[in-house]
Amino acid sequence: MALPSPQSPPDTAEDVAFRRTVAEGVASLDAGRSTPYEDARRWLLSWGTENELPPPECP
Repeated sequence: MALPSPQSPPDTAEDVAFRRTVAEGVASLDAGRSTPYEDARRWLLSWGTENELPPPECP
């Protein structure tokens, strides 16, 4: 007797949104748009301080 093939649960709205966001990010990187690591790091380290920086811009 053969066992039935397991099925994946249906995608949730969060799964769909996550995949869409990742695809948009990959397309942005493929187009040459990214934020340098040091800019992002500096911004993140400023969170919660009196001198919080604005988010870095993608060129």
